[in-house]
Order: sequence, then structure tokens, then C-alpha cells
Amino acid sequence: MPESTSPKDFLRLLKPRLPRMLATLRQFVEAESPSLERAAAARCCGIIAEAWRKQGVRVERMAQKHRGDHLRITHWPHKSRPAGQILVLGHYDTVYSSGALRKMPFRISSGKAYGPGIFDMKAGIVQALFALQALRETNASLRKRLVFLWTSDEEIGSGSSRKLLEAEARRSDAVFVLEPSFGPRGLLKTARKGVGEVELIVHGCASHAGLAPQKGINAIHELAEQLTRIIGWNDPRRGVTINAGIIEGGTRTNVIPERARAVLDLRALRVSDMLSLEERLRDLRPFQTGARLEITGGFDRPPLEARMSASLFARAQLLANQMNLSLGECTVGGGSDGNFTAALGIPTLDGLGAVGDGAHSAHEHILINTMPARVALLAALLASM
Repeated sequence: MPESTSPKDFLRLLKPRLPRMLATLRQFVEAESPSLERAAAARCCGIIAEAWRKQGVRVERMAQKHRGDHLRITHWPHKSRPAGQILVLGHYDTVYSSGALRKMPFRISSGKAYGPGIFDMKAGIVQALFALQALRETNASLRKRLVFLWTSDEEIGSGSSRKLLEAEARRSDAVFVLEPSFGPRGLLKTARKGVGEVELIVHGCASHAGLAPQKGINAIHELAEQLTRIIGWNDPRRGVTINAGIIEGGTRTNVIPERARAVLDLRALRVSDMLSLEERLRDLRPFQTGARLEITGGFDRPPLEARMSASLFARAQLLANQMNLSLGECTVGGGSDGNFTAALGIPTLDGLGAVGDGAHSAHEHILINTMPARVALLAALLASM
């Protein structure tokens, strides 16, 4: 096959390999990898690492004390110096505890493959593996080093991996994120909301609700007024949402409560709105004289703004058209590690992983026949950079 391999060439090569893709996917899915269970995650990490080593690439297993290890895989087949780097990013940890396979085993039915973590996002790792295999077998003319980074803690906030993935992103010219696509059409995620959490605690003053109500400061009443004000900041048209997900306060009905607490989920599509929302929360003042507000937290994942994906999505569309593949885009409310890389100013395209549905649920699945085309698209993208 010529060095200038076309997307159609990749697709022709990959279609017969679907059974091998599924066999590899089954192996990864049946190696359960809960974020919070180090031994299980470590076993899964080893299985994934071995599959990549068979491709003849450099595999580094980056040890973590309390979580599964991170995997950094490097491919640069030439003796000459690469003209840059491309980062392919994802995670192998899942939200399911060990034993989930007993209730939702890997199975294939009606063109779908089911199993814990299959859609989010072990199928994405399999697709990247076969994309690399296709690049190697076709002697595709790469100009940039490829770095694949599979982390073990994305589902719990990327606490140990964030510095690592940000360091790799700073060395990269572009980032491709193998998180699952959206909907049955496999839409790429060209914008993601920033995500945050704020705790609002009101400190009042306790008193007897019947004998001396005037001596108390009702923390619940103060919290209710604050939440009424904050909810007014919701602006769905701009992608700004605030949700009070937890609320607590009071001890007995005949006691004026001295403390009340709420935990808020924050989402914003633009960095400017994220910063504005954090500032407004910091500037809150009590309605009741003598009440005191304690506000902690904020955004921990900045938005992936659409401008950071535009050029890469246009490239992906052109390549998909050559395979007669219709490729669309969407904006989603959830965050990924792509939020971090985009916030650094690195062009980032997300949702290049599997097509399916049911992430984090008992019916999590992928659409089997979409895999070869998604693999071919990724291979073509990597070869085109």
C-alpha cells in the first residue's frame, strides 16, 4: 500500500479486522478497572500495556500509589527528528465496582456489544490501537511523534493525571480525545461545558423558636434567599447552569437553625462566563444582619470552547467525506480531560471514540459496525497532521 494512504484505503484494510477488534475489546472490558480499586485497575493496565507492546512501540507504565498506573505510549518510527507531537488522550478507569460483570457481562446482541466501560471508554482505546496498527502496516508518512496517554482516574476528577496530561499537551500541536461520541450518528464533541462545584454554608444564630425568635438568625431562611438569588443567574441560552444538588440545615422544628449548607453544580460554555460566575459567588453578601456566608470551591474543569476544535473538526470532516462518512458535531454539558488541554490553548478534538449509548448505566453499549470507520478516521487524522 502506498505511503499516501487515503481514508478509503485505511477503511478497506480495517473492515476485515472487526472480529479482532471485538476480541481485544472483550479482553479489555473483562478486565474490570474501577477508579477506586487499585489492584483491579493495575491488572487492567497490564493487559492494555501488553496489547500495545505487541505493536512494537515504547510503553511506559507510570506508577501511582493509590490508583491504577497511567500508560504513556510513544510512536516515532524514523531516525530523523519529528516536526512536533500529537497527543491521543483517554482513560481506562470506569465507574463500575468489581463484580459488575456478573450483572452486565460482555455480550453481543443485535449489532451491539455490551459491558461495563465498553462505551466510556475502552472501545476508544481499542480503536486507537488498531489505528496505530494500520499506520504501521501501511508505512504511513508521519511528520509528528504520536503519544498515546491512557490514564486511570478521569472518572474521579483526574487528580493524579492532570499535571501529566497538561505537560504532554504543552509539547503537542494537537490533542485527539478518544472519549465516546454523542448519539447514534457518532457526533464529535467540539465544545464541552466547564464544570465546577461550590459549597455555600450559612452561619446564623440558634434560639428558641417560640420563646425568643427575635434573638435568632435563621440560617435556612438566609440560605433560601441566597439560592433564590443564585438560581436567577441561570442562563441556558449562554450555556450557564447552576444546580443546587445538596441542601442541609436545622436540628428541630422548635429551634431556629444556626447552620445551613448547599452544594451547587456549576456549568459554563465560555471561560468568561466561568470567571464571571466565580466572581459573583465570591461577592455574595448576607441578607440578614448578623448572618455569615462561607463559600468554597469553584470550577475544576474549564470549558472546551468551540474555537479550540474548529480547525481539527474541519479536517476530520474532509477526511470522513472521502469515506462517504457523514460527520457531525455537538456541544455537551459534561467535561473530559480535553477541557484541560483546550484551556492551555492547544487545539483539541473530542468524541473520536466509540459510537453507542448508555454510559455509566446497565445498558452501556457500542454499535459494532461503526468501529472500522472510526478507526480509519483516526488513522487518517494522525497521518494528515
